[in-house]
Amino acid sequence: MNFKNSIEKFVEIFNRSNLSISKFAFMINKDRRTVTSWIDNHTNIEPTKETKEKICQIFRYPDYIWEDACSGEEFLKSITQIPQKEVRIIDEDYKGRLNYIIEHEKNRRFVIQAQFPGPMYRDSAVRKVYKHTTSLDIEELKQERIDQMLRYDYDTTEWYSIKSVLSFCFASIGNFFTKDEKIKILELMYELFNNNYNKKLFLFDSFSRKIYGMETTYISINVKNKILFFKSPIESVFIEIRNKNLVERMHKYYSSPIEAPSHVNFLESVKILKILQDALKYNNDIKQAYETINRETNYGELFYNNLSIDLQKEVSAPKIGQRRN
Repeated sequence: MNFKNSIEKFVEIFNRSNLSISKFAFMINKDRRTVTSWIDNHTNIEPTKETKEKICQIFRYPDYIWEDACSGEEFLKSITQIPQKEVRIIDEDYKGRLNYIIEHEKNRRFVIQAQFPGPMYRDSAVRKVYKHTTSLDIEELKQERIDQMLRYDYDTTEWYSIKSVLSFCFASIGNFFTKDEKIKILELMYELFNNNYNKKLFLFDSFSRKIYGMETTYISINVKNKILFFKSPIESVFIEIRNKNLVERMHKYYSSPIEAPSHVNFLESVKILKILQDALKYNNDIKQAYETINRETNYGELFYNNLSIDLQKEVSAPKIGQRRN
């Protein structure tokens, strides 16, 4: 089939959806009789612009599938393959990756971090964790990014899992930092984020629901330019996404208090950093730190969720009436 008109394209999309007519009609906000008339070829009235946009939004198809020039094999490729212009593999050396990050996070950034702390805070506060020989121009680029991040007016929104924060403070395995280095990093971040509305720190509970990959890779979202990128499992590769609907959906998910995972708001997150810093300073363990968080904030439940079953038996239950976001 040539798929030259919108009705033929509509029918093909419906057939590939494997949905019932009723379900398909409900999803695109049309009545069942209208959808049936298109499927049975009982009308020449083509779907409206709003219906076409709704289909593209639901199934994440590019808008150009409805154009006359997009027909035949081109149409089938457009609804079955990932559009090349929307996904790009950035395979660069270390210097190239640094340049790429600096360019796309020049004025602001909205990131989900894989681990706590972010590497720029780590590298600016303590000795390098991952030792390798680098050139002078790479060191200059790293310093440029550090200077950017440390500016008071630099706009940054950062999400870290509670698990990664507690692991940084208290884990005895896979922890690169001494007690003094942990305190120094927490102090730096507290000073940067406290009473600074240009910088927002959120701590989310990765045990509250199934969240795949959000705490295993670095994800940067630029909703203004409709682009996001994330680090692939291969060290030297970034994956860049330019699908407008996906970028906006990701940003909305993490910027909406209702849709986002259960989390600590940015004002209380800073307060909790200070509690953890004091816990390390006075040699308190994770149980004592939890008791303070449970007593002095409304987010004890989220931290309780991140304790092991055995530890939960040794601490107080979360106080009643705590907020989940």
